[in-house]
Amino acid sequence: MPTIINKEELANYIGFQAKPTPWHSITQQQIDQFADCTLDHQFIHVDEEKAKATPFGGTIAHGFLSLSMLSHFAEDFSVIIDGFYMGLNAGFDKVRFLQPVAVNSRIRAHATTLAIEEKKPGQYRLSTQVSIEIEGSETPALVAQWISVQMVK
Repeated sequence: MPTIINKEELANYIGFQAKPTPWHSITQQQIDQFADCTLDHQFIHVDEEKAKATPFGGTIAHGFLSLSMLSHFAEDFSVIIDGFYMGLNAGFDKVRFLQPVAVNSRIRAHATTLAIEEKKPGQYRLSTQVSIEIEGSETPALVAQWISVQMVK
């Protein structure tokens, strides 16, 4: 569940660390569907037999698939300003892919709110540090600084 805050509390949520999200399993079907959507059918993602001969020992998720899962995970880790009626993805200041996500791995997100600024009346820019954890791994799949905009009544 997202954390709902009022405008008067904004400063209190700089540095706020949300609880880790629930785990999500990355399946071969999800990888294949992502490959079809992006037209990225590199064998390391979709050919289970060929992928066994790589250092990974099997297929891995696209880095951009792991990154795109942030939209799903945001439903749990987001800080939402009371009166919110629309959100916009403004991009990333930094993204680093640190470790591949093997098929059938479980991942979850960690998030820390870095900044909340009212750019225009009713328009708030949020900067969130996010990472995708791979169950059983010390190294995250990725780390990113995500920028979003919340429209608030």
